[in-house]
Amino acid sequence: MSPRPVLFLGDSITDAGRRDDPEGLGSGWVRLVHDVLRERGDERPILNRGISGDRAVDLARRWQSDAIDLDPELLTVYVGVNDTWRRFDSGLETSAGEFESVYAGLLRDSLAHGHPALVLVEPFLVPVTPEQEGWMPDLDGKRAAVDRLAGEFDAVFVPLQTVLGLAARVHGPEAIAADGVHPTPLGAELIAEAWLAAVGVGPRAAD
Repeated sequence: MSPRPVLFLGDSITDAGRRDDPEGLGSGWVRLVHDVLRERGDERPILNRGISGDRAVDLARRWQSDAIDLDPELLTVYVGVNDTWRRFDSGLETSAGEFESVYAGLLRDSLAHGHPALVLVEPFLVPVTPEQEGWMPDLDGKRAAVDRLAGEFDAVFVPLQTVLGLAARVHGPEAIAADGVHPTPLGAELIAEAWLAAVGVGPRAAD
């Protein structure tokens, strides 16, 4: 029997150009995780199904084909910042309650179809403008929802806001995400390290 895949679902932070990559991994944090898992002898298929711009409701529209049908052994979900961003650039507001309700439905659906292990990644923002500082209260509600869902569904929680917020104070926010949202190479490396630490995989060996 073929091993079940390790699946990553989310928005542009996960996507990272994966649809232009022959391996389908992209150039971001998912590729870095893939490389470490391969170094550790993990031969499970690594699948990236991030799509730039997605909100929780967008994940719901493709959940059957991009989550259920792929039957993952380990499912990582990383969504939320666009649920905040679209409020401020497009007037599409998603309350924390709506976000949590949709997200919870997706997790229940997956658990009913194969009981994958779950990893929920906290959405992050490292503000680079005064305007983005004003986004934080909205994002805080989504972050809290992901934390609660991780507890409710016995999922691994990846605390990105703490990790990247601390790094932003050391290196400056633009060094982590030039626009406050999309990670730089350093930001992607920190996300990969946070995911690996949360799921119990050691850091990548030095070259």
